[in-house]
Amino acid sequence: MNNRLREFRSEAGLTQEQLADRLGVSRQTVISIENGRYNPSLILAYKIARAFSYRIEDVFDFSEVDTDG
Repeated sequence: MNNRLREFRSEAGLTQEQLADRLGVSRQTVISIENGRYNPSLILAYKIARAFSYRIEDVFDFSEVDTDG
């Protein structure tokens, strides 16, 4: 799943560490999400979107997610 987390974080002037602190996760989690190696839980995706005043769909691209399985 693609996402715009790095873009929004940079626009907000936040480091990965600062965002991780706001979300209550590790910096490694933020790095993994930004690199597309980790898909966050729905709750974490919601927290991320709210941190930037966006909708989940604005941050995460679900177009390549298989919804048939």
